[in-house]
Amino acid sequence: MGPVLAGVLQLLALIGALALAYVPLGNYMARVFSSDKHWRVERWIYKGIGANPDAEMRWPAYLRGLLAFSAVSVLFLYLLQRVQGVLPGSLGFRSIDPAQTFNTAASFVTNTNWQSYYGEQVMGHVVQTAGLAVQNFVSAAVGIAVAVALVRGFARSRTGELGNFWTDLVRGTIRILLPGAAIAAVVLVACGAIQNFSGIHEVGQFMGGSQQWNGGAVASQEAIKELGTNGGGYFNANSAHPFENPTPFTNLFEIFLLLVIPFSLTRTFGVMVGSVKQGYAILATMATIWVGFVALMMWTEFAHHGPALQLAGGAMEGKEVRFGVGSSSIFAVSTTLTSTGAVDSFHSSFTGLGGGIAMLSMMLGEIAPGGTGSGLYGMLIMAVIAVFIAGLMVGRTPEYLGKKIGSREIKLAACYILITPALVLVFTAASMALPTPPHSMLNSGAHGFSEVLYAFTSASNNNGSAFAGLNANTDWYNTMTGLAMLLGRFLPMVFVLALAGSLAEQKPVPVTAGTLRTEKPLFTGLLVGAILIITGLTYFPALALGPLAEGLAS
Repeated sequence: MGPVLAGVLQLLALIGALALAYVPLGNYMARVFSSDKHWRVERWIYKGIGANPDAEMRWPAYLRGLLAFSAVSVLFLYLLQRVQGVLPGSLGFRSIDPAQTFNTAASFVTNTNWQSYYGEQVMGHVVQTAGLAVQNFVSAAVGIAVAVALVRGFARSRTGELGNFWTDLVRGTIRILLPGAAIAAVVLVACGAIQNFSGIHEVGQFMGGSQQWNGGAVASQEAIKELGTNGGGYFNANSAHPFENPTPFTNLFEIFLLLVIPFSLTRTFGVMVGSVKQGYAILATMATIWVGFVALMMWTEFAHHGPALQLAGGAMEGKEVRFGVGSSSIFAVSTTLTSTGAVDSFHSSFTGLGGGIAMLSMMLGEIAPGGTGSGLYGMLIMAVIAVFIAGLMVGRTPEYLGKKIGSREIKLAACYILITPALVLVFTAASMALPTPPHSMLNSGAHGFSEVLYAFTSASNNNGSAFAGLNANTDWYNTMTGLAMLLGRFLPMVFVLALAGSLAEQKPVPVTAGTLRTEKPLFTGLLVGAILIITGLTYFPALALGPLAEGLAS
């Protein structure tokens, strides 16, 4: 079997598995967030934090709860890292430096999981399990909660109430992420991923020195790392490390995990708004972009330029031989089109155009299918923009799901889509203009610029993957990427929740002959076009200086 055919068959198997999970998981999540019943363990949690799970919240209260919880999470994770040196199970590692501590705390609380450190050489068992792994769960649950609040904004009318943040947070964690991660961890352990709390072991003598590895609760963290679209690995090599991702099967399984909730949330959306066809339209948009980008990535990485690549069957530099070009391409696109950031290959070693595809995947806003929750609410914002464009073309007040898209709604949507590109371009420009930050670049020229552009694209979009050619462990990059993660996560959420509150206050608009049918393929095509055109106009100059220049020169 040739490598191209193997890659295509893996893609088809992945699509089949996602299709099987789509309806049952999507329906289950809709029931989770529509039920008025509370589990006993959930009641204990509500009592412990002093929350009333049945109290409805308007969008400012929902936002205050979200920001308060996230602020406490940042502070807790910061302090945990600063006192690591005196904690049991620290494996002898010292406390983390302040700039890197801030960066890591911001990273994991924002579901970014950017890592400017070697996990196996810096973090002990307590920080990994009680700090980072916990945030893998709750940061993902926060994203789902915001998405559900926006869906309620479309589904409800003549009320500003969007549900209860604490209820949505606890249910997303207890009923969805915990059981899913537990099952996934068992599968990973059965397939060879490690799960222990062992210390540091010397594994052999190499070049006159020894190599050391430490164990850890790797399988359990790997499971939620992918299922919650987090991405932060136990080891620096991330999902290229055999302890985290031992076989081609686990590689495909991890891709399935990072895609299954974001895709299935479109079904949840359709059920909650009372029209599964609307969910299918959003799903079709996500799937079209994802499949298209996977095909482009495979084409660029399988392209044979010279005898070395012909013998290897593709651009194998920086890729694990046990995965190959096809599987690595699927993983790279899936992890950058979601907010996962996990890697099973070295993105800096991809072809110039291949690296550009990974970068463009994040620049789309990670909405195809995006992160847990963040992908759905990002796509719904783009749907609002698309119906507004359609309304301009026909001279009619735009409507979406029975709600008018007026000046207030379109201003909020416009602010949402502008904030992240502004962060990416401003931080990248500052890093290239100042004298010290460029010293962190491994390469000069177009590829060096791509390293910096990729870093801030990843941070601002809460992805967390890296080109890996940039030394990001400096005070500048630790501080600036940390700020980019926080602003890129929480400022868009402000606009999403404000939009949800505005929509929930409206009364439904009856469907007429002039209403745009947003469940039809025509709207799907319009939405795909709007996403690609808006992103292209925003980022094309920066892409032309980096990956496009490199790809055309090679």
